Amino acid sequence: MVRLAAFDMDGTLLLPNHQPGQQTLDTLQALHQRNIHLVLATGRHLLEMQVLSEKMALPAWLITGNGTRIHDPSGQLIAAQDLPAAVAEAVIHGHWRTSASLHVFNDRGWFTDRPRPELLNAHQMSGFRYQLCDLKALPAHQVTKICFIDEHRRLRALKTELDAALGEQADICFSAVDCLEVLPAGCNKGSALSQLCDHLSLTMAECMAFGDAMNDREMLAQAGQGFIMGNAMAQLKAALPHLPVIGRCETQAVSHYLNHWLATPHLAYSPEC
Repeated sequence: MVRLAAFDMDGTLLLPNHQPGQQTLDTLQALHQRNIHLVLATGRHLLEMQVLSEKMALPAWLITGNGTRIHDPSGQLIAAQDLPAAVAEAVIHGHWRTSASLHVFNDRGWFTDRPRPELLNAHQMSGFRYQLCDLKALPAHQVTKICFIDEHRRLRALKTELDAALGEQADICFSAVDCLEVLPAGCNKGSALSQLCDHLSLTMAECMAFGDAMNDREMLAQAGQGFIMGNAMAQLKAALPHLPVIGRCETQAVSHYLNHWLATPHLAYSPEC
């Protein structure tokens, strides 16, 4: 029996314009009416997700920063994990062979050292913005995660370099084809969802989860029912070949699947039907 549904945001729950479709919102409300816990599991910052969940009128649990923070629907902190200060300092002060822009996150917001106005398109609904500053002046002991943004080909080379330098001190994954993230070791959406299940006295077997990128891998693999978006990264589909692939975010495929599941759970599902 499903008692919790967890959703990635960009590329999964949201349309390509980073807005939720009305059909999706209606379906989420239908889940809530059936007393199914709603979880928004995302790389986005808590400050942004609090605005979005309010605008979406969803009483959702929030897993933000790719698992670094867990909050209940009222905004109460459930769990938190930061990058070790030594790792944050090594990444921020390192001389990496990359032209990628560097982005640092802590509880106060999103920080970078060069303007990237095109990145703000994804945040129009919330109005969340980066703050320009000298990244090397930020307190290393307060960093939740660090992101590099560039072309995927260049980020793959950077990932190899970071893996070699950091080893098991951090987890490094793609949250999008153009975004490479440095996270606390063992911290991901799957581990955060497991902590949340313990808090709610649920099991992972009672969860369904939806995602499209490599930062969703653990969550999808550990949930009782994991679903991959049709528009998902090829690496995710290859990593979890046993999981069903539903339709694409631009057709509100999550809503399409869930409406089928709510109405006819005993019938097989086809994204084309």
